[in-house]
Amino acid sequence: MTGAAPPPWFRAGIEALCRLDPDFTRIEPAAGPLPWRWRPRGFAGLARTILGQQISNQAAGAIWRRFSALPGALEPSGMLLLTDEQLRAAGLSRPKVVHLRALAKACLDGGLKLDALPEMTDAEAVAHLAAQRGLGPWTAQVHLIFAEARPDVFPHGDVALAGALAHLKGLPQRPGPRELTLAAEQWSPWRSLAARLLWHHWRHATGRPVGESD
Repeated sequence: MTGAAPPPWFRAGIEALCRLDPDFTRIEPAAGPLPWRWRPRGFAGLARTILGQQISNQAAGAIWRRFSALPGALEPSGMLLLTDEQLRAAGLSRPKVVHLRALAKACLDGGLKLDALPEMTDAEAVAHLAAQRGLGPWTAQVHLIFAEARPDVFPHGDVALAGALAHLKGLPQRPGPRELTLAAEQWSPWRSLAARLLWHHWRHATGRPVGESD
């Protein structure tokens, strides 16, 4: 989603990141200004991330529009009142229906504390989210970047980020997760902005439609 105002540290963070790694200065002149993309906080944002897993941005956007239009879908209690038929008609696969129901129940029983995320460190928040069955570190990290606007989270297992970094720096091959993690250390405390810029660069380099991530 676009349209929300970026946080006050947005432009200063990009400038600081470009000083840490001058290769980032080449991205916006070629790809255009980095748009601020966001997702709702709480259960709605987590649902948006889950619906976008392993499918194209266009498909994810279409499913999200149908899902979010269902009455009560963006709140755990309301989502649990929807029938499987309603959710499947919106485009959700059977595993995603099961997954979202489990997460909604975890929100209601206190096992998943989305409202408490702002009080946690980045590491604590990733661990808390990833401890939920079916989420994993990538989903946790992407949620913290787009829904919680954390400035220093990096999804080291993201294939598009690896491809973007290899393209930007002219590497002979894509770095693996460990190599990507080590490379990202130099971008702290702006690793989320580094991820956003690398996704932006990858969309431009590959000619893919604009989306939150690839």
